[in-house]
Amino acid sequence: MTQIFQKKYIKFAIAALLYILVVIWIGNYWLLIGLAIIFDLYITEKVNWVFWKRRDGKNSSFIEWLDALIFAVIAVTLINIFLFQNYRIPTPSMEKSLMVGDHLFVSKIAYGPRMPNTPIAFPFTQHTMPFTKGKSWSNLILWPYKRLAGFGKVKNNDPIVFNFPAGDTVVVEEQETSYYEIVRMKARELQQTDYYVNHKSRPLSYYLPMARKDIWDRYEVIYRPTDRRDNYVKRCVGLPGDTITIRSGALYVNSKLVPDNNTQQSTYLVETNGTSINPKALERLNISKADQVMDSYSTYTFFLTKPTAEVISKFSNVVKVYPFHYTEGEYAPKIFPYNPVLRWNEDHFGPLWIPSKGTTVTIDTSNLCLYERIIDVYEANDLKVEGSTILINNVPASSYTFKMNYYWMMGDNRHNSADSRYWGFVPEDHIVGKPKFIWLSINKEAQGLNKIRLKRMFMKVK
Repeated sequence: MTQIFQKKYIKFAIAALLYILVVIWIGNYWLLIGLAIIFDLYITEKVNWVFWKRRDGKNSSFIEWLDALIFAVIAVTLINIFLFQNYRIPTPSMEKSLMVGDHLFVSKIAYGPRMPNTPIAFPFTQHTMPFTKGKSWSNLILWPYKRLAGFGKVKNNDPIVFNFPAGDTVVVEEQETSYYEIVRMKARELQQTDYYVNHKSRPLSYYLPMARKDIWDRYEVIYRPTDRRDNYVKRCVGLPGDTITIRSGALYVNSKLVPDNNTQQSTYLVETNGTSINPKALERLNISKADQVMDSYSTYTFFLTKPTAEVISKFSNVVKVYPFHYTEGEYAPKIFPYNPVLRWNEDHFGPLWIPSKGTTVTIDTSNLCLYERIIDVYEANDLKVEGSTILINNVPASSYTFKMNYYWMMGDNRHNSADSRYWGFVPEDHIVGKPKFIWLSINKEAQGLNKIRLKRMFMKVK
């Protein structure tokens, strides 16, 4: 009897110590009230906390199965919140560093796990209930952003999983395209129509309200909290306080050239002598169908790494292989900050300074386009522009001090990646974790057992 009594207290002491350490980590000492529950679970046993099970007598196999399921769901949910989570690569934006079908082990403690904004949610869902279009979380409880201590900080060149910054507002029927880009496309359409009909048009800002109303009238538009936005994976190429520039596709950080890695892809044009390239040869080079943009008689367009482009250039029927870049000064309306005055595109961009917490910048109507989403959305201010006057929370402002750090993310597949060039900065509260290794890799284009890429399994993510 004494031994049983001692074992109970030893188990309670271990459980209580672990719980106290977690409370200290979280930093909410109201949670220490939970020690009373732990004490009752191990010592007094006054309350049956697992009410679905009988304390005396044998439970049915269904109850035992249900108990195991509940325990597993709670355990995996806590692991996903605080320790690590699985993430599957759905698009080729990081090829050939990360490939479609790679399943990643994503560490939450690398940069510190976030406390969930929406703690009440259906288990193992990001934002949508299985087999339905309904949302999988409740707004009954909404917690502010809080990140716990982690093992390190974000570094340049880190691959990172984060919540899609432009995913706060979503057109349910067109979820593959950002709501904001849908509105801009509609505004450009209205602008072009106005020009064709009246032989003149107004600035895009004039058409944006009309476009927004049209989208809201025609589609179902919903809002998603930060932790319920789609997960993306890209490479962090710019830290808070850095200045990034892209010239002819080459990336510069603080005026220093960032060398391409061997797995980074870009667009290459391949000219042959009029004969076609053997598909088996492309397959041996691991050039997927997603990498084959188009071909026309003797010219192919591929997404390739530099080493692969060099191999193709030595094919007997290949005459020329050369990289494709957009022209400097060619304005791309889809590129952040969507300002025709800057005339930026995917291959010619910046220089652009990345905001850092506590830094104050001068703002006016000429540079507000760079920071308006930060001020208005990410940092929750009431931003208005009246003529040449900028109002922040109804107070005229000529400067702004940032409340958070921001990052610049780009995909390794430079011409096939929706990244910061298209939607801007990534706030620190959107950072989810760091991919550590690939635990499974499935190639949907292969057949049978060849679908499993054995060489990629348990490969470290770099």
